[in-house]
Amino acid sequence: MLYRIIVFLHVISTFGFLLSHGASVSMAFALKRERDVKKIRALLDLSGASYPLMSLTLLASIIFGIIAGFQGHWWKFGWIWASIALLVLITALMYFWGSRIYGAARKAVEHSSEPSWSDEELFAALKKSNPILLTLIGYGGYAIIAW
Repeated sequence: MLYRIIVFLHVISTFGFLLSHGASVSMAFALKRERDVKKIRALLDLSGASYPLMSLTLLASIIFGIIAGFQGHWWKFGWIWASIALLVLITALMYFWGSRIYGAARKAVEHSSEPSWSDEELFAALKKSNPILLTLIGYGGYAIIAW
């Protein structure tokens, strides 16, 4: 019975992660076409506000997944290792192609008297983002893990 509860907590914490990450996904698509710096700041702030819940639910998913792995004696099977490797790969790719661009954009529009970038530099940085690629990596990676 405890094993089923742990698996349930693993699954719902994963759902919580995906739900809280939705703010960042929506932001990524909206920023591709936005040219109002105040709206860009608001979108980046909204996405940033989702990070605590996103981090907490991802951590919970990992912890409950590890516990379920021990309770179910799954560590001798390749699928659990492949799932962990995919999660690490997804995280690395999201950082490389997502967090670096949006993190730099956040710093550029920080609430200060002197913006660190010109509007043109900000738009050029955001133009480098690829929300479709990020969605394929995230959604596709999680689809493979779920399979």
